[in-house]
Amino acid sequence: MRPMLKLHYNLEKLSMGLVAAIILAASVGGIVEIAPLFTIDETVDVPADLRPQTPLELAGREIYLREGCYACHSQMVRSLADEIDRYGPYSLAAESAYDHPMLWGSKRTGPDLARLGGKYSDAWHVAHLVDPRAVVPESIMPAYPWLMRPLETGDMAAQLSTLARLGVPYTDAMIANAERDALAQSRPEGDDAAGIPDRYGEGVAVSAFDGDPARLTEMDALVAYLQSLGRLTGVAYGEGAGRETTEEAAR
Repeated sequence: MRPMLKLHYNLEKLSMGLVAAIILAASVGGIVEIAPLFTIDETVDVPADLRPQTPLELAGREIYLREGCYACHSQMVRSLADEIDRYGPYSLAAESAYDHPMLWGSKRTGPDLARLGGKYSDAWHVAHLVDPRAVVPESIMPAYPWLMRPLETGDMAAQLSTLARLGVPYTDAMIANAERDALAQSRPEGDDAAGIPDRYGEGVAVSAFDGDPARLTEMDALVAYLQSLGRLTGVAYGEGAGRETTEEAAR
C-alpha cells in the first residue's frame, strides 16, 4: 500500500482524531472570516451623506428577507470591468454601514440589485412582482401577488428604536413618527408628506408605489425599498466627502 494511502487509511480509523482535524480546519476558516469584523469600526467609514432607511423602506427590507429574495439576488457589484459595465460602480462597505444584517450575497439566479433604485418605474416593479413573466417573458422568478395585502405598521417604532441602539442614527422624532412617515411616504399629496424630506433628506422617494395612495400595502413597502437600493449615499459615485467612522456615528 502506498505511504499516503496508508496514512489516510490509518487516519480514517481514528474517528475522534478525524473529527478534531475537521473542527480545526473549519475553525481556521471561520477565524479568517470573523476576525476582521472586530476592527470594522476602525476600517469602515460612514459617508457624510449616508441616510438611514425610512420606516417604509425598512419594512420593505423585512419583506425582502421574509420572501427569500436575497437567495436569488445579490446586492454586491464586484470590482470587475464587466460587472461595472452592467451594474454600475462596484459596491463599497461604507454603503452598508447601517445594514443589520448586510445583504451583499453572492448568488445570482437573478440580476444584482445593488444599483436598482431609479432604474425602473414603480409601475414596472409592481407589474413585475405580481406577474414577472408579463414583464420579462423568460423570467423564472416566482410571482408575489399577495404583496397587495395591507402592511402591518405596529412595530415600526420598535424596529427603529432597536436599530438606533445598534448605531443607526434614528432620532427621537424619526422613531416617534415611524408609522405616520410610513403612510406619508406612500401618499405624495398627503399633509404629512413634507415630513419625510425634513427627517430623511430630499433624496427620499415619496410616491404611491403600488398605484393606490388610499391604501398602504406590502407592495408599497417592497417597491420603496427596491427604489432606495444604491441611492442612500453617493459615495460610490465620488460624492459624500467628509466622513466619520462607524464608531463615531454610533455616539
